Amino acid sequence: MSEETKKETPQQEAAAPEKEKPAMTEGQAILAQTDAPKDAGDAKRKGRAKSIPAGIAFIRSSFNNTQISITDARGGVIAWSSAGRAGFKGSRKCTAFAGTMVAQDAARQAVAKGMHECEVRVQGIGAGRESAIRGIQSAGMHVTSIKDCTPIPHNGCRPRKRRRV
Repeated sequence: MSEETKKETPQQEAAAPEKEKPAMTEGQAILAQTDAPKDAGDAKRKGRAKSIPAGIAFIRSSFNNTQISITDARGGVIAWSSAGRAGFKGSRKCTAFAGTMVAQDAARQAVAKGMHECEVRVQGIGAGRESAIRGIQSAGMHVTSIKDCTPIPHNGCRPRKRRRV
C-alpha cells in the first residue's frame, strides 16, 4: 500500500476512537480531584458561616490568668480569649476586671456569629470566675446554666514513707 492510501480523511480521524489513557494511581486521582474547578456556590457557602444559636462557654480561671473558649454543642471552638490577648500583663491578668474584659471579648465574637445563649462551665479557683460569668451576660448572651468543673482530689497522692532517725 502506498502512503496516500494509509492516510485517513479528517472525518475518519474524528470518528476513530481515542487511545485509552493509562490508569491513574491513587495519588494522581486525588490530585486530579483537588485541582478540579469548584462551583461558584462553594465560594458563597464558605464566605458565610452558619448561625449557631446555642453553645457552651468554658471558663478556666487560675491564679495567673483567665481563659475563655466558647464552643458549639459538639465542641468546635467558635470564639476564644484570654487575659493576655485582651492586653493585660503580669499580675493584672489574674484580676476580676481582666476576667470581665476577657469574657466580654469572647462573647462579642460569639454573638457576631449568631450565638445568643450558652451554658457555662467554670474550672479553677482564680479571681475572674464570677466576674467572667457577669461579663458574658453583659455582652448580650443568655446564660442557661452554670456548672463548676473544678477537679477535686478524692484522697490525693500516697504520702511519703515515714522518716527513720
